[in-house]
Amino acid sequence: MPPLTRARIVAAAIELIEREGADAVSMRRIAAELGVGVMSLYNHVPNKSALLDGVAEAVLSEIEFTDDPAAHWTERVRVQARTFRQIAHHYPRSTMVVVSRQLASTAGMLPVERALATLRGAGFDGREAVQIFRVFIAYVVGSLLREVGVTPGFAPVHRGDIRVADVDVQLFPEIGALSPHLLSCDHDAEFDFGLDLLIEAIAVRKQNARG
Repeated sequence: MPPLTRARIVAAAIELIEREGADAVSMRRIAAELGVGVMSLYNHVPNKSALLDGVAEAVLSEIEFTDDPAAHWTERVRVQARTFRQIAHHYPRSTMVVVSRQLASTAGMLPVERALATLRGAGFDGREAVQIFRVFIAYVVGSLLREVGVTPGFAPVHRGDIRVADVDVQLFPEIGALSPHLLSCDHDAEFDFGLDLLIEAIAVRKQNARG
């Protein structure tokens, strides 16, 4: 058995979260997953809160920033949002831990710094930059929740959740007419469509502020 390290403990926590969710995490459960005594964990991680911070940091540390600083801010925002989405796809449940933690580490603050620097460089003032950043995080996380099937309703409807034949088209004519679209979803295309809408709206707001 390899030696017990903080990295092994965090990796075990990530694996557990992806299988069962963050509520399943406890120091005792992680010890059982690793086949070690629970007290041995405390030599590397002081408590559950620190362990969840470690999970968030580990996930964020895998983000690779490849956007071009010389590119237009709209393209840089697209690249950053898509990069975060890729990590979120790989660790969907752990990403919920990421957005719930306030990290003071380099790994935790670097993505925020990059995003805010991009927006400030585009000419947005400090308050606007923070607000726009939060909007994009909300959009990426909301898209992730829809894609992994957490959100209900038409987001989108999963085949089998609702049968078009059972819908009263007199009461719900739009649902009946649009059922082919409601029952299918290209998540990549949907994400890019929403991302474009956000960026275009922000760009118009920026232009109007100049006027």
